[in-house]
Amino acid sequence: MISAVIFDCDGVLVDSEIIAHEVETEILDSIGLHYDRHEFTARFMGMSDPTFYAALEADGQARLGRSIIDEIRSRINQGMRKAIEERVAEVPGAARAVSVVRHAKAVASSSTKRGLDFKLRRTGLWDHFAPHIYSAEHVTHAKPAPDLFWHAADALAVPRAQCLVIEDSVNGVLAGRAAGMRVWGFGGGGHMTDRLTARLSEAGAERIVANWAEAEKLFVEL
Repeated sequence: MISAVIFDCDGVLVDSEIIAHEVETEILDSIGLHYDRHEFTARFMGMSDPTFYAALEADGQARLGRSIIDEIRSRINQGMRKAIEERVAEVPGAARAVSVVRHAKAVASSSTKRGLDFKLRRTGLWDHFAPHIYSAEHVTHAKPAPDLFWHAADALAVPRAQCLVIEDSVNGVLAGRAAGMRVWGFGGGGHMTDRLTARLSEAGAERIVANWAEAEKLFVEL
């Protein structure tokens, strides 16, 4: 039985992950910290900002022998802000698919409150979820810990086992599974590839939906 659907934001509702990865990897390449695209996405996507930057700093120390945080943080943040303002858009079909969900629904994202507010309002998705829009700032432990999904379920007053999570990241799938919820992997974001989608199944997603048109049909049956 499903009583609520909890959506990730970046790469699921809003096509921002592809923008983020371009900005981040370009800046990291410029200081000599290189990553395979798929490994970068699988490892870092879905992390909160503090966890992401801590992991990059650890890699800088291990691989470059120096602290890199002061070199990259402001550049990435500024680059991200500019690129998102110029390019952010809804993942095609997201609003229509969300609108057919008859159950309670929420957003649970590793983004900041400010970032969520901007992206969801800019794409016209805010009113589909408000006031149930939750960020990593609402909890102590972000994804892949289950806390954010627990927080959303409790706010919706829905039993955790009756929640369905829609996620595009390994960290998000792990968090949803740890929360005791059903999890569908979403492959419709501009950043996704067959290889990345396969990792969602490996992480425990019970099914993969390729795009919002497919998800919309499934939501009608919930």
